[in-house]
Amino acid sequence: MSNITLISTIHKESGKCNSNELYKIIENICPDVIFLEALESSYTEYDSYLLSSFGVYSKRLELNAIQKYSHNHTFEYIPVLDDGLSDEFDKKVKIVCEHNEYQKLIDRGVSLEMEYGFQYLNSEKSVELQEELRELGKHILNNNELCQKADESIDTYENSMIRNIYSYCKENSFNTAIFMCGAAHRKSIMQKIREYEKVSEIKLNWTIYGNK
Repeated sequence: MSNITLISTIHKESGKCNSNELYKIIENICPDVIFLEALESSYTEYDSYLLSSFGVYSKRLELNAIQKYSHNHTFEYIPVLDDGLSDEFDKKVKIVCEHNEYQKLIDRGVSLEMEYGFQYLNSEKSVELQEELRELGKHILNNNELCQKADESIDTYENSMIRNIYSYCKENSFNTAIFMCGAAHRKSIMQKIREYEKVSEIKLNWTIYGNK
């Protein structure tokens, strides 16, 4: 049975949430396959050329850590997104971020990730803060049509990642993999994994990084 570890991340470095710390986590797991919340266009042959020829690393945290891991390991890199999030999602974020209470919650999360790094991002405390943000966002928008369409976009976005992981696993065998995905998706991704496991013809051995 293939083993996959879900690791919650952010996309830009923030204090202890940096590429060196993420690299240590990846190195410790030593995956044969790395699934990433990313579009195929996020890392191109030109990016690979810049690294090999000039030592230019990606500015995106996860890709930077993957590049460091590539120096000593052979693995398959699999971006698992079909499309980005919708315009409605972007509009929702812009509106809710203008509210002081919402911004205070974001600032609290940033402070915790800077101080505690991936230990925080992969904790129940992080999940709880993301739930607070989600509920406050619904309250600010009065759960209007924009809010509902944004949520539908997130659902489609997350489903595509899980579907693509299982599609890959159906056609390819490996021992150990990781799936790196933004911390904001942690709770719903875990729920979707449980649901997929009930109906999928292939079974995967999932580990949730940080869960005891």
